[in-house]
Amino acid sequence: MGSCLCPLRACWLEEGNLEEMHAARSGVSLESCALCLHKNENCLMGRKIHIIDFDDENNMINKKVLLHQAGEIWHISASPADRGVLATCYNRTSDSKVLTCAAVWRMPKELESGSHESPDDSSSTAQTLELLCHLDNTAHGNMACVVWEPMGDGKRIISLADNHILLWDLQESSSQAVLASSASLEGKGQLRFTSGRWSPHHNCTQVATASDTTLRGWDTRSMSQIYCIENAHGQLVRDLDFNPNKQYYLASCGDDCKVKFWDTRNVTEPVKTLEEHSHWVWNVRYNHSHDQLVLTGSSDSRVMLSNMVSISSEPFGHLVDDDDISDQEDHRSEEKSKEPLQDNVIATYEEHEDSVYAVDWSSADPWLFASLSYDGRLVINRVPRALKYHILL
Repeated sequence: MGSCLCPLRACWLEEGNLEEMHAARSGVSLESCALCLHKNENCLMGRKIHIIDFDDENNMINKKVLLHQAGEIWHISASPADRGVLATCYNRTSDSKVLTCAAVWRMPKELESGSHESPDDSSSTAQTLELLCHLDNTAHGNMACVVWEPMGDGKRIISLADNHILLWDLQESSSQAVLASSASLEGKGQLRFTSGRWSPHHNCTQVATASDTTLRGWDTRSMSQIYCIENAHGQLVRDLDFNPNKQYYLASCGDDCKVKFWDTRNVTEPVKTLEEHSHWVWNVRYNHSHDQLVLTGSSDSRVMLSNMVSISSEPFGHLVDDDDISDQEDHRSEEKSKEPLQDNVIATYEEHEDSVYAVDWSSADPWLFASLSYDGRLVINRVPRALKYHILL
């Protein structure tokens, strides 16, 4: 498999259904998933995007392959507004140097319409992505990732290039990217961004970034820094995510094997820390609907589902008015239910045999999530039924 340890990337598209590629499980419907699977064998895998689709009515798994001829993919992200549009960061060679560039693409129309074909049809040929525009980074360095504005019409994106944060406006049906504003890290050494996340709160005017062990918040209106968490982790920060329901809460994870939860109004100490993984934590993701549910994926080959209820938007669960309590026994039971529940790891998933580089929730079904490992295995799991009913009832 070679010596290059390259992360696999996955992102949920906005509509459609998905079943896991690893067919050990069945009866799962999810939205379409775009995957970049890389193995350091001949760089072919890094130039393909796999669209995995589950036909719920016929209980069939379908796969389409798209060629990414521009180069080897290192990051992929889907537009939240247009299911057919995605962005990639990829390697290309120029003047004997390897550069990481970024571009916006459109999938073929037939894939957007959700057409199906037999999964056994190996004769089908791969199709090519349509290039919409490049994100010109010639003056800024290597691209680390592209982050879409979570709300709106999908015309604004942030890219991180070395020590620069760049805000782009997509114009003319995304066929042109205009650099609207930018900012850069200043300090000693070669400072570089490793990951970023756009906040869904504050009218989408804030972005969080990670560089080395530091987290920073940025105001996209002025591209100025609004908070800084130095030494947020003991080693490199790998990923971060915003709580969808609590506007000041941010989760981060890194090479110190920890997951930390922050209140950006007071960044002196994390509000909670998880230390359940035994190796680097590559991904952390809040559930889009129930923010007490948090997913993490690690190169210890495990996926963990945690219930961080004490710092969620519903720390006491569902409350019932006193008028609805019929007797004293019910009243005592209700008072007990108002006590904060304990944070804990709900389940540990060990279906993967290699490092887990990507985890994410379905935006179509809040109880489904996917994980992707270095060996190319994609696994779909459900939140345990007992916890689901406890949250709902």
